[in-house]
Amino acid sequence: MKSVALITYVRRLSLLLLILSALTPLLAGASAARTVGGLPDFVPLVEANSPAVVNISTTRKPTATRPTLPDFDIPDEGALGELFRRFFGEGGGMVPPEDLDMTSLGSGFIVSSDGYLITNHHVVKDADEIIVRLSDRREFKARLVGSDTKSDIAVLKIEAGDLPVLRLGNSASLKVGEWVLAIGSPFGFDHSVTAGIVSAKGRSLPRENYVPFIQTDVAINPGNSGGPLFNMKGEVVGINSQIYSRTGGFMGLSFAIPIEVAMDVVEQIKTKGRVSRGWLGVLIQEVTRELAESFGMSRPSGALVARVLPDSPAEKAGIKVGDVILSFNGVEVPSSAALPPIVGRTRVGEPVRLQVMREGKPLTLKVTIGELPEDEPAVAAAGESAMPPPSSSVLGMTVEAIPQELRQALDLGEGGVLVRSVDGPPAREAGIRNGDVVTMINNKNVEGPQQFVDMVRNLPKGKPVPVLVQRRQGPVFLAIKVPE
Repeated sequence: MKSVALITYVRRLSLLLLILSALTPLLAGASAARTVGGLPDFVPLVEANSPAVVNISTTRKPTATRPTLPDFDIPDEGALGELFRRFFGEGGGMVPPEDLDMTSLGSGFIVSSDGYLITNHHVVKDADEIIVRLSDRREFKARLVGSDTKSDIAVLKIEAGDLPVLRLGNSASLKVGEWVLAIGSPFGFDHSVTAGIVSAKGRSLPRENYVPFIQTDVAINPGNSGGPLFNMKGEVVGINSQIYSRTGGFMGLSFAIPIEVAMDVVEQIKTKGRVSRGWLGVLIQEVTRELAESFGMSRPSGALVARVLPDSPAEKAGIKVGDVILSFNGVEVPSSAALPPIVGRTRVGEPVRLQVMREGKPLTLKVTIGELPEDEPAVAAAGESAMPPPSSSVLGMTVEAIPQELRQALDLGEGGVLVRSVDGPPAREAGIRNGDVVTMINNKNVEGPQQFVDMVRNLPKGKPVPVLVQRRQGPVFLAIKVPE
């Protein structure tokens, strides 16, 4: 009897497990991807979310016309004739200016049922007309609510209701190696689906200081810009924005804007009509291994302050050139690239605590975050000027007093020496160049050529020391090792 009861129990348990297995996709949500044979099945995710992904086309009036071409006969038939008619019109000569409207394609997605959409700023930049096409082939003229260049986010509005909406997730929960999927219109092919994995998080790209990009190997091409990046739950975790390519096409490196960054911009645009960001007021650089050693740090980390802007929150808080910012309000700063997005997302007027390393000692500073100015300060390029007689050569370089014209062009203030020439090591090995202006060495200000020479004589031998130089592009710290 016991064996019969056991068999009955096992059968019932097996039946229960089978039912639960069948219900799992429903419990997880119809928009999530399934796993088939150990590989992800994206079909449910694509079917549930494609209706809320849109194709965006723009038209922009030209600012100039093409050069006039002479009339010539066009072949009547064939591909060659079609090509000539497309580019030169039926007459073979100049296409009228009104027919030269420039068009572009991109993607976007719906975030509210009453017609608000998100795409990239560069997709709709300078557009005279924006057309949004839905998956059911309906087309609408879109109104640009607002856009933000620094985050590359734009908000559009179409006059429609009861629209499908995508669910938003959180990119912070993404893990490197996790599957992700993109839906967009590469080269105008509507609702194309590509998949891949998260390659890295928190990537910083040139001239993109305020976005910690999600790097993936999802195939992204022109026309995908502005489209959503999904996780396996069917939630939008990013907005496909850029690719790294030497050919113009996909090469395995694509970058998406984290959805939290995008939605913060969207809310500011909808409520205030503009985007405000936190501002610290420092120019920073990476801490190399040599610089870390010169600052007495056990390993390279943090953001090295190369310049403190006048009348900035940093100056008022007592931040100094040569400080290494290690944490911002309790959040670790592993590299210089990590600091700008953290500061940018901080509310204007909020007091925060900075943990810095100054002359080998930890220090806590309190700073009240300001608002990032519209035009960020830049360093002007130095012009040609007459050079005074050089001073003695030290550390493999010849230095001299700074001409007044150069001092004004670089906005240097008092002190510093100009590197007239680099003759050899250790200056050459440190990366010092002709035309650099040395303003600090070993965390001490340089007042002039003779004082600089005296400072060099007292530097520790065989140990790297930090040197702050000013260039046209801005200030930069280098590490120079005095030979024993």
